Amino acid sequence: MKDIIRIKSLISADVEMLLNQQIKKEAHSSSVYLSMASWCDRNGFDYSADYFFKQAEEERLHQLKFFKYLLDMGGAAASPEITNIKNEYNGFREVFEEALEMEVNITQSIKNIAARCHKEQDYVTIEFLNWFFKEQREEEYKARRALELFDVIGEEGTGRWEIDKHVGKIHYSSED
Repeated sequence: MKDIIRIKSLISADVEMLLNQQIKKEAHSSSVYLSMASWCDRNGFDYSADYFFKQAEEERLHQLKFFKYLLDMGGAAASPEITNIKNEYNGFREVFEEALEMEVNITQSIKNIAARCHKEQDYVTIEFLNWFFKEQREEEYKARRALELFDVIGEEGTGRWEIDKHVGKIHYSSED
């Protein structure tokens, strides 16, 4: 029966594996953002906590989007186990540095899936991934802009408070 299902699936076993890995990465990102929100909240950075709560929800929605796509294509989506989430940070800036690093890694992961799809001529999945490329452009922009606030405003005196206030005001506008 499994062979019949695989024949009817619109994606290869390799792409299915990569998409399941991406589901786990999106779930992991959501959990990391929740941890960041908690850290910010505990340390009095209310606006940043709200920002990271929203980011956590976005990552959860990305996870579900990959999950549903995989099922729609006849694949088997796996619900991931998430462990080893960092709960403490050395400082306010470190939270944002790690957020940017995580977004860059997610973008690279999606690029790797697309590369595999190009190799297999899986144009349906490539079209699906295009939405994520646009989304990642926004995610990386917002993470970079948040981190730039540390250089523009500085952390001295009321700097952290000013940075916190401005984080939630970061918006991305594209021409699309």
